[in-house]
Amino acid sequence: MSLRWFILKIVYPFLMLAGSLSKRKKELFQKFIININNKLVRKQRYNVKNILILLSHCLQRDKCKIRLTHNVYNCEKCGKCEIRDLIQIADENHLSLFVATGGSLARRIVNEAKPEAIIAIACENELSSGIADTYPLPVIGIANERPYGPCINTTVDLEKIKDAVNFFSNNSSH
Repeated sequence: MSLRWFILKIVYPFLMLAGSLSKRKKELFQKFIININNKLVRKQRYNVKNILILLSHCLQRDKCKIRLTHNVYNCEKCGKCEIRDLIQIADENHLSLFVATGGSLARRIVNEAKPEAIIAIACENELSSGIADTYPLPVIGIANERPYGPCINTTVDLEKIKDAVNFFSNNSSH
C-alpha cells in the first residue's frame, strides 16, 4: 500500500464527507488532495510515452461557435482562449489532447486513450475526484483559473502545463 493510495482511497473520501457541511472547507480539502497528489507523483520516476492532456470544456470561450468536445482539433485557433496554445504544446510533444465536459466523459476518454500518465486541467472538484478515480495512473492536476466564476471562460497557466509535460517527458525515454 503506497502513501498515494492511502491519500486517494482513504483520506480523500473522509475529507469529502467532512467537507460536505461547508463548501469552503470542501474546496480547501480538494486543493489539499490535488497538491499532495502532485507532490507524491513528482517524487517518482516514470518511463512513459503515452501522455494524455485532459482539458475541461470551460477553457473554451462560451461565445465560440465550434464545439471541441468530440475533436479538439476543430479549434479555429483564433487565440481568444488557450486551446490553440494547448494544441501546440500537445503537438510539439506528441501528446494526446482531449476536451471533456465532465467526469463521466473524462473517465471514458481515459479508458479509451489508455494513457500511461495524465495532465489534467479542471476545477478542484473535477480534478480531485478524477485523480482518485484514475489511481494508480500518475496524474498531475492543474486547477483552472475562474475569473468569471465557475464553468465559464476559465483559463490556465500555460507554464504549469509545460512544466508538467517536461516532468513526464524528462522522466521517459522519448
